[in-house]
Amino acid sequence: MRALPAFAAALLTVSLALAGCSMGASDSQDMKADSAAKPATGQQGAGAAADEGQGEKLTEDGKKAEPDADAAKTHVIRTATLSVEVKSVTKALAEARSVALDAGGVIEDETTERVDDSYITSHVVLRVPEAEYDSVLTELAGTGKLLSRTANAKDVTEQVVDVNSRIATQRASVNRVRKLMDQAQDITDVVALESQLNTRQAELESLLAKQASLADRTTMATVTLDLSERAKEEKDDGDDSPGFLDALGGGWDAFVSVLRWIVVVLAAILPFVVALAVLFVLWRVFGVRLTALRARRTPAVEPVVEPAAAASPDEGKQD
Repeated sequence: MRALPAFAAALLTVSLALAGCSMGASDSQDMKADSAAKPATGQQGAGAAADEGQGEKLTEDGKKAEPDADAAKTHVIRTATLSVEVKSVTKALAEARSVALDAGGVIEDETTERVDDSYITSHVVLRVPEAEYDSVLTELAGTGKLLSRTANAKDVTEQVVDVNSRIATQRASVNRVRKLMDQAQDITDVVALESQLNTRQAELESLLAKQASLADRTTMATVTLDLSERAKEEKDDGDDSPGFLDALGGGWDAFVSVLRWIVVVLAAILPFVVALAVLFVLWRVFGVRLTALRARRTPAVEPVVEPAAAASPDEGKQD
């Protein structure tokens, strides 16, 4: 009974030394042990779904599976930035949404604002499948006048392969520690093995999260679209001399303006005209009566006729 804890401790020491070695003959044995061991509940954690199908090397009947075709695939992170000038940002934005959704993508971020109450700008981040990346860029660039375009492709194949290998090694290491815990009987060994299991499980969860992030960025390309409205252009016919229609239009505008001012003036003096008309009517009614009344009260004065002067005798003689 005493030999079993000592054997478990020695086996733990050997497994810890093998965990930090590079992939070699020991990695092949770790993969076989990982496939043969019964997976424990919650072993893969929150990132197990992202690793589904990556670490499976054996079929259900225990035979070695065919090499994964995805392992030889080139993994590239694609990003692009487009700046497009359009007539209407609202219509162009609706078209960009339709293009992304039809391609199987999503709208990750959107910011639309009105500047100085004169024009609208929009900043949109789209996530589209890598297979539809080129066609989506072509359709988005065709919504208006392309001002600028920046595309970037980053090859992360080596990083993906490295993460997958580290996940396989770490998963095998976790399984070994679980086996040792099943065999351990001393409480000290159980505590030490549990500490090692928690540490390795945390590292495995971190690797699975990194694998999921790489898978998302390599399968879905990111397209940043900046939309802006073009400035309104003034019409320029190249001939500034007025024509017949221009003169007719100008005369009609002047005629309408004169009529408008006449109406305004008439409306302004109308109250005064009404007041003067009322005063005139009152004067005609009451003024005539007062004049007649005064004429009745004033007595008639007969004109005084002065007697003619008597003719002198000298004037008769002269005649």
